[in-house]
Amino acid sequence: MKNRSFLTKVCPILSHFFKKLLNFVTMRRLLTRVINRVLLGEQFKATMVGAEAEIHTEGRRKLVVGLGNPGMEGTRHSVGMAVLGALAARLGVADRWHGDRHVSGEVILTEVQQARVVLLRPRLLMNVNGVSVARAAGKYGVKPEDILLVHDELDKPLGKIAIKHGGSARGHNGVRSCVDCLQTDVMPRLRVGIGRPAGKTSVERHVLSRFTTEEQKVLEAVLVQSVDLLISQLSQQDAQSASSPAGGRRAAQHRKKEEDSTAVI
Repeated sequence: MKNRSFLTKVCPILSHFFKKLLNFVTMRRLLTRVINRVLLGEQFKATMVGAEAEIHTEGRRKLVVGLGNPGMEGTRHSVGMAVLGALAARLGVADRWHGDRHVSGEVILTEVQQARVVLLRPRLLMNVNGVSVARAAGKYGVKPEDILLVHDELDKPLGKIAIKHGGSARGHNGVRSCVDCLQTDVMPRLRVGIGRPAGKTSVERHVLSRFTTEEQKVLEAVLVQSVDLLISQLSQQDAQSASSPAGGRRAAQHRKKEEDSTAVI
């Protein structure tokens, strides 16, 4: 009887707690979506008009984006930016980063084996990175299926990377922002494993912390392998785009499984 009485008292409290938690998460996502739309609406027209806007007659381009937080490039959450820095160094264009206020980010225009490529490091917070990506896509005339997102992945250990061909954001706020702003989820992604936190360390503290000395050694190899995979993807040119799923969420509902190409160090 005592146990039953205890459960009778505790269950409503737990139910109320989880409802509040669900409402908080829902409201946070809704607020982030509103901020995405407001920021995108503020300058999207300015991006597409004026003397500094690009002329979209130079052939098809691809956009590679290193998701992360500005000023926190050395953290786990911003490992996508580290990969992009390594890619720029491999291509010999690391000194060509320049700020572009129209896209709220830093860009490099280059080529990878005849493929015209734009490298982008957003200068907005991770949760609204999609605003920068959408602006860049509009300015440089890049289709969503030709946008390659590079981001950290909690569900993969450090040392493992994978290509994901579109689909859901899987809880990644930066990817979710891109999906929301571009209104499609067809963008391929390079997921760079950072692993989940050990012990009682919170996820937030884990992703915003820097790699340890030992992890740095693994990261060096990861960067090399990531750049190899990116160059391989970019070199496929239109063949890659033609094979990518189209139609965003609608198409995703009809895909029976996601294609994952994994590479383990």
